[in-house]
Amino acid sequence: MRFRVSPRTDEFYELFAAAGANALEAARAAESRFRDFPDGTPQERVKDLEHEGDRITGELIGLVNTQFVTPFDRDDLFNLASAVDDVVDAIENATELLGLYDVEQPTRQSIELCGILVAAVEQLAQLLAGLKGKRGSAPEIAEIKRLEDEGDAATRRAVGGLFDDERIDPLIVIRWKHIYEALEEAIDACETAAHRIGNVLVKNA
Repeated sequence: MRFRVSPRTDEFYELFAAAGANALEAARAAESRFRDFPDGTPQERVKDLEHEGDRITGELIGLVNTQFVTPFDRDDLFNLASAVDDVVDAIENATELLGLYDVEQPTRQSIELCGILVAAVEQLAQLLAGLKGKRGSAPEIAEIKRLEDEGDAATRRAVGGLFDDERIDPLIVIRWKHIYEALEEAIDACETAAHRIGNVLVKNA
């Protein structure tokens, strides 16, 4: 492996911004898919965005491996790139369950969780787009944590509601429980990525 001495640090920031923008597009596509299912955004579109996230992550890792000068610690860059990629992977997984479980129509609770997810990814994308020059703390991190708490509470209500009516088919209960938890995992992935950004900012303050 050959390291390049000439600094290309701006490329790191551009790629992280692109990763954030791609994650936001995936979150919005997921919200559309849930809101208008089965006539909304097709799963293929979400899958394409997941592939684009993989491509950006690959470029970031390649840049880390070939650059002598990096804006942050190499391990931190690897971990952050992986965390942002995990957000899109979790979004794609949640949307895929709609078709896998042959859902007839979305629930109000799933659309609520999608709204929280989009809000969290909006903050994450904003944070990644402004990563250059940031040091110390960032208000977006606190807002993502608040949204993650809101997502946890919404998931608890949604799952609890499945058991309020004994007439509901147990298979439907299991399917929607998995879908709610998958959406929660996507929101949690945003919080994880934000936490890693926070560690980087504090370390480089």
